[in-house]
Amino acid sequence: MDAFRRSGRGVRARFDGPEAVLLRSLIEQVVELLADPGDAADPADRMAEPPTPVADDRDGPGGAGRPGQPATPSAAELEAMVGFGGGGTADADGPADTGTPEDPALARLLPDAYRDDAEAAGEFRRFTEHSLRTAKQENARIVLDTLPAGGGSVKLSGEQAQSWLRALNDVRLALGVRLEVTEEFEQQWQDLDPVDPRTAAFEVYAWLGGVQESLVQALS
Repeated sequence: MDAFRRSGRGVRARFDGPEAVLLRSLIEQVVELLADPGDAADPADRMAEPPTPVADDRDGPGGAGRPGQPATPSAAELEAMVGFGGGGTADADGPADTGTPEDPALARLLPDAYRDDAEAAGEFRRFTEHSLRTAKQENARIVLDTLPAGGGSVKLSGEQAQSWLRALNDVRLALGVRLEVTEEFEQQWQDLDPVDPRTAAFEVYAWLGGVQESLVQALS
């Protein structure tokens, strides 16, 4: 992709076709992950055609912190990264809709407000979780609305750019949980066997970080 840069009061960038397909697929999965319990789409409708593969080049522009072109996993691999567990929660001592989400990726996106007080956390969640899910889904939909499905130029207002930043952060959080990413990400990545199926996923995670950093710098 062409890095984000200032354009008037907003920013602009250009995404290649495979990059747009990849990012849209990840964003769509997070939207489904954030769906309220019982609202998840039918499994047959969860994934469109798989993204077009592109070359994996660790030494190229797809490296960590640089918005290059990542290796594109298959549709099934993308689903395994983020998953479609829906918005179910688990709380043995209270209503199903006030407990911490069972899915660890969803729990990372919708964390407890009070870690040491389950009752207070559940009460806070009961009044705030729906609006938080809705806000995150709206950020994601702004990305989908402004990113051409086949790639191309992206022009964002300042407000849209902030929504992109929040949506990109949510995707990276969910993917990071799935990949068990730690502060030693670079070492984890280097230690992977080239044939390990997670290698492409780590490439995607690094690429997302580069896109996010590019946007932050353009807004600075």
